[in-house]
Amino acid sequence: MKIYYLPSHEYIKVDGDTGFVGISEYAAKQLGAVTYVDMPEEGDEVVAGEEFGAVESRKAASDLFSPVSGEVVEINEELADNPKLINNAPLDAWIIKVKISNPSELDDLMDKAAYTEFCESQH
Repeated sequence: MKIYYLPSHEYIKVDGDTGFVGISEYAAKQLGAVTYVDMPEEGDEVVAGEEFGAVESRKAASDLFSPVSGEVVEINEELADNPKLINNAPLDAWIIKVKISNPSELDDLMDKAAYTEFCESQH
């Protein structure tokens, strides 16, 4: 699976026309212990670059932005009861699964190398 990133620290792991969206390890470290995840409903439409939910920690609340447009086909129910999964393994604890409606939007996102460089420039 190929992974892409937004400057706002969301990732999307792409498998065919399905994307698994979550927050990066960098974002999880910055937030600290995640206490709550606000997610859309299954069947909702998300739009590339627009807000779809939020992640809250003891330190801060952070809006979540969708890397792509499409339909939410699944939400990660485990996060409702155990939001700390995001801290333990951010790249496994996806927040929403999206059926990607416009794959060309992936071209606007950063790959792992570009994202790593971007994060290093934030210090």
